[in-house]
Amino acid sequence: MKLVVIESPNKRETLQKYLGKDYLVVSSKGHVRDLPLKSFGVDLNHNYEPKYEILPDKKNVIEDIKAKAKNASEVLLATDPDREGEAIAWHLAYCLGIDPNSKCRIVFNEISKKAVDKALTQPRAIDLNLVDAQQARRILDRIMGYKLSPILCKKIKPKLSAGRVQSVALRLVVDREKEIQSFVPEEYWNVNADVKKKSQTTTFKTSLIEYKDKKVKLSKKEEVDEVLENLKNANYTVKSIKRSRTKSKAPAPFTTSTMQQDALNKLNMSLKRTTSAAQQLYEGIEIPNEGKIAFVTYIRTDSVRISEDAVTMARDFISQKYGSEYVPEKPNIFHVKENAQDAHEAIRPISLNRTPESIKDIAPSDAYRLYKLIYERFVACQMTEAEYDNVTVLIKANDCTFKSVGKTLNFAGWTSAYKAVDQKDEKEEKENVKIPKLEENEELDLVQLKPEQKFTKPPTRYTEATLVKAMEEKGIGRPATYAPTITVIASRQYTEKDGKYIVPTELGKSVTGFLENYFNKMINVKFTAYMETKLDEIAENNCQWQKVIDDFWNSFKELLVNANFKAYVSPKPEPIKTDIVCDKCGSAMVIREGKFGKFLGCSNFPACKNIMPYRDENEPKGVCPICGKDVLQRKSKKGKIFYSCSGYPDCNFMSWDIPTGEKCPKCDSPLVIKNKKVICSNSSCKYVKE
Repeated sequence: MKLVVIESPNKRETLQKYLGKDYLVVSSKGHVRDLPLKSFGVDLNHNYEPKYEILPDKKNVIEDIKAKAKNASEVLLATDPDREGEAIAWHLAYCLGIDPNSKCRIVFNEISKKAVDKALTQPRAIDLNLVDAQQARRILDRIMGYKLSPILCKKIKPKLSAGRVQSVALRLVVDREKEIQSFVPEEYWNVNADVKKKSQTTTFKTSLIEYKDKKVKLSKKEEVDEVLENLKNANYTVKSIKRSRTKSKAPAPFTTSTMQQDALNKLNMSLKRTTSAAQQLYEGIEIPNEGKIAFVTYIRTDSVRISEDAVTMARDFISQKYGSEYVPEKPNIFHVKENAQDAHEAIRPISLNRTPESIKDIAPSDAYRLYKLIYERFVACQMTEAEYDNVTVLIKANDCTFKSVGKTLNFAGWTSAYKAVDQKDEKEEKENVKIPKLEENEELDLVQLKPEQKFTKPPTRYTEATLVKAMEEKGIGRPATYAPTITVIASRQYTEKDGKYIVPTELGKSVTGFLENYFNKMINVKFTAYMETKLDEIAENNCQWQKVIDDFWNSFKELLVNANFKAYVSPKPEPIKTDIVCDKCGSAMVIREGKFGKFLGCSNFPACKNIMPYRDENEPKGVCPICGKDVLQRKSKKGKIFYSCSGYPDCNFMSWDIPTGEKCPKCDSPLVIKNKKVICSNSSCKYVKE
């Protein structure tokens, strides 16, 4: 019997089915060894040697795996196919006494019989370069967190944290808010006209582009009045008609970030919901009479590459469903970004025979909707270009030239399978005009002139989707870190939501301002992206990890000293008086803030040192599983505590227990916290989350 060790227990059943009785699959349930929970754990004086410990809640897990390994003829480590998975395999090898240079490591990009069988034929040694890259990331984050967070707590307020990636993501949000606040609107005017053919009643819109043979830019009413005066009694005549054909290339298959962006834009799914649904699709969903079935390839990737087998599968499917004219002569190939790790394929369906419709009534709602998105995007990526017939009409009226643009779909191509979400495309669609058949020098009737006063708008705040896009474009973090980073700056109350937009709190602005003043050299977009490239170099064996840490630490420690001794210490805020009476002396209790957060203290301090717990009923208690907004604690008329969505009345979610924001993988009901367990809110469903 051979032992196969994986990370997630949710994959165990599926893999055991594929491997059969000659194998036993066990789960490490994630990381088993890490830097200490309560101490620094990095020896800065001895080549940055990390001091790893088995995690307290994993000691029994390790003992169980050890016992099973003793009776196994071979142990194979099948953790996830990324740097973190490689590091987990390395830690497992250490705990189990396995030589990391032996052929103990297997990887597969999808949980399918074919992929698993192939992985068994290609065992390899643990890739120590990938392990070193992950170690370096962990140590960098530990150094910054442990050395910088205490300074924030000392200089601003207790219980604050900073991070190599999270602080830069927060800075993006704060900088955008500064742009918005400092934005000065500028006035401008558009002059549009509704015109029609003399023989028709239907009008079409045309827009002023030139005045007296110069490109028009109207910035005040006096200029508009001059144009309108010029247009009095003008004849509107077709000056020219230009026809052309344009093509639109198929979009690339999904990476982690593009999937997250489209899920928010098209499905209104938050990062948390998208991540949860994607994990279900990767690990497997229970299918009647088949057991757990995985639907998509590995979900943490920055690559748009797909295998030859997947290309063939897509082309065969397209030919059968849409026709040979929808299959390009050569497969579509997409170029991977320069800073991408490109460790494995793009996100795609394992089999196109598993259609979204086949699981619509079986899978949880979010999983079905996300699978449909992934499925259609993958099919579209191997289809022919969409073709459009374009017509551009210039209309002359005295000294003014107007322009109308019409665009008609001539051949649907890839748009038959997938409708992309693109701001540029949406703008073109809005400006697109349905133009009748016209001829040059044809006279048109003016129906209405419409001058419009407008003002330039500030840049929009980030949404989760646009912040992920910005992080990816600027090289901040990697696919597995986008969602956790955005989640952590919200959980630290550095940001909050205004509808779908992310807004920095005053605390977030204060933290960013402090870091900008004293750590700007290292907590900025350019340096963070540079560190990601250094981690890539470690993974590619082009750089020693200790050298990367050493360069970082030698610069960082100087900034720490400067900030610790020179930084201004924020005065403690005045305590807030409450209506609560001290049960010892009768004085009013006030809200104070200490090391462990807010508490109630007697206003008669130090004569009376009575304290009480402070509970803010307005603080978020959970996440709405319907819309993703905060859930607040409320009281019924009878005084009973319940939880409801902060988005009421638009969202009327309500629960007697605190919701986690996730949905039950069995029945799709909200998961809630009850008796210190995460369970299904549906009383007839007995699901309990591990």
